[in-house]
Amino acid sequence: MRPDNNLAAKRRSIILIFLRSLIALFLDLLDVIGLTKNDKELEILILRQQIRILQRKITTPPRIANHERMILATLLDRFSHFSDRTRQRLHQVMLIFKPDTVLRWHRRLIRRKWTFRRNGNPGRPKLSSELEALIVRLAKENPRWGYEKIQGELLKLGYKLSVSSVRNTLKRHRVTPVSQRSTGSWRTFLRHYKDQILACDFFTVETIWLKTIYVLFFIELGNRRIHWTGCTMNPDSAWVTQQARQLVWDLKDSDRDMVFLIHDNDTKFTSSFNSVFCSEGIEMVQTPYQAPKANAFAERWVRSVREECLDQILVLTENHLHVVLKEYAQYYTYDRQHQGLGQHFPISGSTRKKKGPIRRRDVLGGVIHDTYRQPPTENHAYG
Repeated sequence: MRPDNNLAAKRRSIILIFLRSLIALFLDLLDVIGLTKNDKELEILILRQQIRILQRKITTPPRIANHERMILATLLDRFSHFSDRTRQRLHQVMLIFKPDTVLRWHRRLIRRKWTFRRNGNPGRPKLSSELEALIVRLAKENPRWGYEKIQGELLKLGYKLSVSSVRNTLKRHRVTPVSQRSTGSWRTFLRHYKDQILACDFFTVETIWLKTIYVLFFIELGNRRIHWTGCTMNPDSAWVTQQARQLVWDLKDSDRDMVFLIHDNDTKFTSSFNSVFCSEGIEMVQTPYQAPKANAFAERWVRSVREECLDQILVLTENHLHVVLKEYAQYYTYDRQHQGLGQHFPISGSTRKKKGPIRRRDVLGGVIHDTYRQPPTENHAYG
């Protein structure tokens, strides 16, 4: 049986039950008309006594069907037009149900009377999930934008919305108004200066003969470019100062303007080392003691070079380490994508090619496999 047939059968059964209740009520009225006044009062007393007995025996109120509520509410609605004395009489008559309960039934009947089925979906059409995501994105990426500013930006993008639609969408996604939103974070504030900041640090490598080699490197915070200078077993003041001069010359040749240099309080960073950078207008920024997170970019590169390179090979000599780090720094700068840069390369000249056969290039003799697309002009093959 189809759902429409089931609904029609259910409605017919409700109508039959309601008619049967009306007929029973009509017969009761005819029976009451034939009684004398004394007989009516006596019957009322007997019925009220029976109800009191039922109240003492039954702890939960009886369940009343909808059609029974309709009849009681219609009959007892007459008491609302009478005097206060008659209303007090109502409290004495209604022993099972409170008058507020009956009035609540009556209000429910009125609501059903004025309820009608709407055709279609009234009101404004619902916004698409893509448009809602765009509104939330604009609000989060621009914390100083109000509802009107976001509305104007959407209008520029081809979406015509009202201010109330923008406001309601942000409320549904629990985005606070512009007066309560933060105007920015330290991450956003410092991002403006990242292209003018250098960081440097030392790390050590143990050879196969258990000799310690010190490695000095510089990294640009803006594009993660590595300026690897060298390694030595004796990082004295003269050697460190010479590495500083070499880096300054490289920065001048590449037209890189740096303003700050971050390093820790290691004694290997001598005053002559600082003087080389201060003479070029680069200010020294020393991190607090025992706070490696203050130089997080440099520490992260040390982790990468150890996990991807140094932990996979045995370093023989200082010259061997020099060759290994030079090749890895070349790969890190030009061919390795970075999550912090949105999977881009530190050097903007590197591009992603969509055509050509896929080849593999072995870095460090196969420790790292670099895949790329071979341009059509290349005729040689890779392993």
